[in-house]
Order: sequence, then C-alpha cells, then structure tokens
Amino acid sequence: MDRNDLRIGDAEREHTMAALREHFAQGRLTHEELDERLDRTLHAKTARDLAQVTADLPGAGPAFEGPAFEEPASPYGMGDWHAALHAQRAQMQAMRHGQRAQLHAMRHAQREMHRAAWMARRHGHRRGPHPILPVLGLLMVIGLITGGFGIFKVLFVIWLGAMVFSLVHRRFHYRG
Repeated sequence: MDRNDLRIGDAEREHTMAALREHFAQGRLTHEELDERLDRTLHAKTARDLAQVTADLPGAGPAFEGPAFEEPASPYGMGDWHAALHAQRAQMQAMRHGQRAQLHAMRHAQREMHRAAWMARRHGHRRGPHPILPVLGLLMVIGLITGGFGIFKVLFVIWLGAMVFSLVHRRFHYRG
C-alpha cells in the first residue's frame, strides 16, 4: 500500500494547519484561501489529501514525516495487557477510595452539625417562649373565671414581668 493512501490523524492535520497559517502570515495566501485550505485540511482523510492542500506552496512536501504514522508504543510492551489491566484497576480503586473518603468526611460533618444542634437545644438554647408563660396564661384565665378580677391582675403582672425578662434574657444571652 502506498504511504500517501494511509489515513491521517489530528497531529498531521494540526501540523499542516500551522504551516498554512505561516504561509498566510508571510503573504503567500489570502484570507479566503487560508479559510478554504484550512477547511480542506480538516476534512482530509489521507496523506494524499493533505499533500494536495499544500502542493503549490514553497517547502511543500509531506507536512509530516514517517514516524507520525507509526503505532504509539505501549508502556507495557506487546501483549502485556494483564499489566495494563492491573494498572487500570489500581487507578479505579484509588479513585473510589478518594470518593469514599470524601463521602465519609461529608457524613462526619453532617453528624457534627446535628450533634451541635442537639447540644444547643439540650443546654437551653431553645426557641419560642419560656415554658412558664403559657402556664401563667392558663392560670390567669382560671383565676379570672373562679376568683375574680383581683387574682387576674396579680397573675397578669407576673406574666408581663416574665415576658419582659424572657425577651431581655434572650436578647443579651443569645447574641451571635
């Protein structure tokens, strides 16, 4: 088989496009010619197609040398697919290990956040009114119904004081 009928790769196309840009920079090609030749280079499939793109330019010849067509050498040697497979598996396991470590760290952080919220609730950082306020409100209603207006006034003053104390305490204690 003739070398010019061999299929080319991206490296050969890039080399030819760089040569065409250099010819454009030196004034040998117009902008339209450059665009047309770059398009032909991108669509070239064989070495012969690339040679036709640069045939009328100085220094024309193959835009690439023979080694560009050689098969890339495997770091494992011929037929050493077992070593390549082993290296691939080791790489995948390392990636999985990193993902597991990241997931573990995220779960640990989430647990710590939940634990901190639980501890805050447990140590008196609660939201809403103090539990004594609804109880005082209920006692006021019962006192008004059974005892009259006098007991209601006393319980109302106590309830109002507890509300003010609760608001002041929360304002100064939970500043953050």
